[in-house]
Amino acid sequence: MKLTEWTMEEQEQLIHFMTTNTWPFHGSAHPVRELIEKTIVEGGYQSDEVKTFWVENEESDKVGIVKIYDLQDDIPLFDLRIADQARGKGYGPRALKRVTEYVFQLPVEKIRLEGHTRQDNFAMRKTFERAGFVKEAQLRQAWFSPKENSYYDAVTYGMTREDFLKGTATPVKWDDDGHQKQVVAGELVFAEEFQTERLIIRAPRLEDAEVLWQSVMNSHDALKEWMPWARDKQTLEQTTINLRQAIADFVTRKDLRLHMFLKETGEFVGSSGLHRIDWDVRKFEIGYWIDSKFEGKGLMTEAYLAITDFAFKDLKANRVEVRCDSENVRSRSVAERAGFSVEGILRNDALSADGKTLRDTCIYALVSK
Repeated sequence: MKLTEWTMEEQEQLIHFMTTNTWPFHGSAHPVRELIEKTIVEGGYQSDEVKTFWVENEESDKVGIVKIYDLQDDIPLFDLRIADQARGKGYGPRALKRVTEYVFQLPVEKIRLEGHTRQDNFAMRKTFERAGFVKEAQLRQAWFSPKENSYYDAVTYGMTREDFLKGTATPVKWDDDGHQKQVVAGELVFAEEFQTERLIIRAPRLEDAEVLWQSVMNSHDALKEWMPWARDKQTLEQTTINLRQAIADFVTRKDLRLHMFLKETGEFVGSSGLHRIDWDVRKFEIGYWIDSKFEGKGLMTEAYLAITDFAFKDLKANRVEVRCDSENVRSRSVAERAGFSVEGILRNDALSADGKTLRDTCIYALVSK
């Protein structure tokens, strides 16, 4: 992996690269030739303030491009883009490490290097983390998406010169109120995929949107009886928006949705996960729904056992609980088969999924030994 400086003689290559790849998390997902030409003429790719580099792999293929700007300032910024066909191959973190080395080896010493991305840009956030950058801020509704006509949170990551020289990543300690808060969830590192005899269980990905939506539609009649969110049929766009939020919440450890797939066929089975998380207590709640065509095969019990084991072993849980409608016999049976003990029934605790009648809530739990 190396960075090769872009030159003005390579304008056509740059235009081709920018216009033939897609950039869903940038202001323009499909930039046109005229925009790139205008940016080149105005010095947006090469000037005293800006340098642009090709990202080349070991075979000298151009797999990405990175623009470093504000080079006259003490704190440069960058924009890293990996080509469509090269994504998911580890080029991003390796390229960002090269960018960091370049910036901190400049003759005029730089204090820090920083970058920004949209909260739900899961791949870029992983790139920052794997390159040793530290999350330093989350700006609420600061990133506008013209295509979706909506705002998302923006996230800032930084690398200080001190951390670069020491090879460390120093987490931010928030002490605005005079008390140093312990960084727990943000520092937690754990596997985002695990397997059972028949299932692959992993963190949600944007590529899951269509199979997720189709599964919900296929199972709508069964789901709407117990799930308030399933009362009205969702569009693919609504499912995708919800999925983006789930991915962002997984990254920030607010909620850990997990998708389940059959090992043998790769078919989407359903969704589970650990919700209503209290990181101070280390308490989690398991929730789930399963595609109707996979009911009665023991897959959900298999998943429950694996997710519970994951919670206690990997997340150091002190308590894992299940809450369900007292009339939801299937959910109660799954909890019991997975070894959960009923702790109580909260009478008139919630409304039915259609909001018309009062229901009792059953609480099942397992606790650490």
